[in-house]
Amino acid sequence: MKGYARIGLLLATIIGLAIAGWTIGAVGALQVFDAMATIGWTGMLALTLWSIAVLALLGAAWFAVAPGEAPARFPLFIWARTTREAATDVLPFSQIGGLVVGARTLTAKGVSTPVVYASMIADMTTELAAQLLFTLAGVAVLLFVLSDLPIRSSIMPLAIGGVAGMAAIIAVLAFAQRPMLRIAGNLGAHLLPGSIAAMAAVRTQLDAIYRQPRRVITAFVLNLLAWIASAAGAWIALRFMGLTTPLWAVITLEALIFTLRSVAFFIPGAVGVQEATYALIGPIFGVPPTTALAVSLLKRARDLLIGVPALVIWQAMEYRAVAIAGSTEEP
Repeated sequence: MKGYARIGLLLATIIGLAIAGWTIGAVGALQVFDAMATIGWTGMLALTLWSIAVLALLGAAWFAVAPGEAPARFPLFIWARTTREAATDVLPFSQIGGLVVGARTLTAKGVSTPVVYASMIADMTTELAAQLLFTLAGVAVLLFVLSDLPIRSSIMPLAIGGVAGMAAIIAVLAFAQRPMLRIAGNLGAHLLPGSIAAMAAVRTQLDAIYRQPRRVITAFVLNLLAWIASAAGAWIALRFMGLTTPLWAVITLEALIFTLRSVAFFIPGAVGVQEATYALIGPIFGVPPTTALAVSLLKRARDLLIGVPALVIWQAMEYRAVAIAGSTEEP
């Protein structure tokens, strides 16, 4: 990446960190702190450490579909996944910005561009496939629980719509990968010399990944475990609040929330979507609306505790790269 491009990305993220205050304000900073007080620092530490372990699983899934990378680079993929999630959760860039930051984290450390983008595409595909399976299981349980409840008529369209949206996204990502790369290369050829070759290199790397089904299956399993573990984080929060809600009930609740968040990817941080879903569905499983809202706010607090330091560290690394690039370009 050229020095001016690094500076542009650096400035964009700094602006994003400033605008992130809007996101926090939209949720309610005081409410977030009140929610943290309900479980204390011990509970918050446990929830944060659990989330870091989930990020390690996600990083392992990404690394699994990055053939040719030495085992010593495994921690780098965990770090890249952390910055990717941090940008998605904290900055008002939504999913796209997170992908850019995650890719930049790897390329800055010397991972080749074709490997970065091909592995990211494969990782996203297996992650969404795992989420679809996870969601289908959650909706099946939800159908059983709501079989005799009047609220079924208002909840099930939401659940089925979320599943349909997820299935559509996966279908597009799975079947349009190569055509989209080819179109991007052809369009870019008019603006960026060498873009066709770059896209061809990504397609070649992607084909190499899919010729190794064991890697793809490993990534799928790791992503599925990450979805389950992430859902269990809400159960940990509820335990610290004194609620003994069954783990299966919390996982079912989280499955639908994750799906609606993914479908609402265009909303920065899914502000409002997550909170509304918790308040609507939580009582079905014995979680009062106020407690369900507190869990949602705790997850926002956890995102800040992990995401903000990660982005600050990433920014410092980018600033250093810009400084080094500037010094080497001086006569």
